[in-house]
Amino acid sequence: MSAADVSKLLRTVGGRWLHLVEAGEDGLDEDTVAALTIELAKLADRIDVACIAHSSGSAP
Repeated sequence: MSAADVSKLLRTVGGRWLHLVEAGEDGLDEDTVAALTIELAKLADRIDVACIAHSSGSAP
C-alpha cells in the first residue's frame, strides 16, 4: 500500500465517521468523532508532507 493510499484511507475513515454521526448513528459521540477525524487528517497531512519532502530530496 502506498503512502498516498494510506493518506486517502485516513481521510476516508474520518469522513465516514462524520457521515455516521450526521445520520444519527447510536453510540457515536459527535465531539469525539470530530476530534478523531481532525487527528486522522493531521496524520494524513504529515504523511503527505513527508512524501513530498522525500520525493523532492529535502528533509521534512
